[in-house]
Amino acid sequence: MVKQKNMRGRRVTRKKRKLRKGVLFTLIFVGLALLTVVGYGSYLYVKANNAVTGSYEDDGRDKSDLRDFEVDPNIDNVSILIIGVDENEHRGNAESSRSDTLMLATFNKDDKSVKLVSIPRDTYTYIPESGTEDKITHAHALGGPKATIETVENLLDIPVDYYVRVNFHAFVDVVDAIGGIDVDVPYEFQESDSMDKRDAIHLYPGEQTVDGEEALAFARTRKLDNDIERGKRQMEVVNGVADKATSLGSVFRFDDLIAAVGNNMNTNMTFNEMMTFITFATGGLNIEDHTLEGSDYQPGSAYYWLLDEPALEETKMMLKDHLELSSSYADEEDDGTTNGAEGSPEEEETYEDPNAEEPVEEGTYEEEGSYEEQGDPYQEEQGEPYQEEEDPYQEDPYQEETNEETDEYGNPY
Repeated sequence: MVKQKNMRGRRVTRKKRKLRKGVLFTLIFVGLALLTVVGYGSYLYVKANNAVTGSYEDDGRDKSDLRDFEVDPNIDNVSILIIGVDENEHRGNAESSRSDTLMLATFNKDDKSVKLVSIPRDTYTYIPESGTEDKITHAHALGGPKATIETVENLLDIPVDYYVRVNFHAFVDVVDAIGGIDVDVPYEFQESDSMDKRDAIHLYPGEQTVDGEEALAFARTRKLDNDIERGKRQMEVVNGVADKATSLGSVFRFDDLIAAVGNNMNTNMTFNEMMTFITFATGGLNIEDHTLEGSDYQPGSAYYWLLDEPALEETKMMLKDHLELSSSYADEEDDGTTNGAEGSPEEEETYEDPNAEEPVEEGTYEEEGSYEEQGDPYQEEQGEPYQEEEDPYQEDPYQEETNEETDEYGNPY
């Protein structure tokens, strides 16, 4: 009996020892895992800080001219202008590159939503830097991000709080860093790569995963459609990158992602401000895409995208509402004649003398010559309606032509 009790006691002791060893092994494993995560997180934090700090450039503004105060993305609804430039080593156009992609994103912190507006590169608008009306893509060639910001603010009447400028290589490297993205290619086409090698990329229609070079070709081609459809593809790529970059599977790709962005980006955001947006995005974003509506306009040899004014006004109001600026704008414009107020237009009585002659409206007169005679830039030339030439986008910078005409910045028309 004593012997059996001793054997049972030894078995229990062994089980307890095994249990202790199992618990100890588990604790060690969990501890190492936590150390690895914390260590990797700290490493990424330091690397991201260095990358963003190295990419920071002062645009000379403490705030937008359309703001009464400096914004804080932790508490304010803010906007970011995304500028993609047609710059690479092959072209050597760092000082005169045009904006190939323009997107204005407004962030509403309360409902975790983003309004993403694509601005076609050929949009015909006023450029404050030059004091002329031209394609919006030329604003960057004239004065970099600052001139582009001023042009977008003038166009949309929306404060641009931050900007991020990236080149072709950032686009390619970011997509490669997250393992590619899924897109729906609308048709078969061939396109130049990031170094302008003609027809280096060949894609077929259908849903597929594309790498960086293929994503760039997908985003910038417009051989078989137009600038508006290209803008939609660019937003599809941006959404694809955002979804993939914030997924759990991309966590251990952040090292490459930070390197890709840091080497090819400039921004007026500090590291802490950028971290606020990253935190904002990790909770899941509701991104709503929009494009500035308009129509083809070709008064001469140059092609433009002429904006639809009523649609433009709707877009302005949508963005103001999303930034919650509408109330402040309304207060500024309020002249005291609100509904229900004494002397409001709705309550004023008017008397019309039926025998009186029709009055001549004050302040109206006809100048010599009509707008057509004076050459209004928005008035199309008389004659045959606009017809697309064989390639209506002759100025496309991605088509290498050995004898093509170039503008004053050395870029082809």
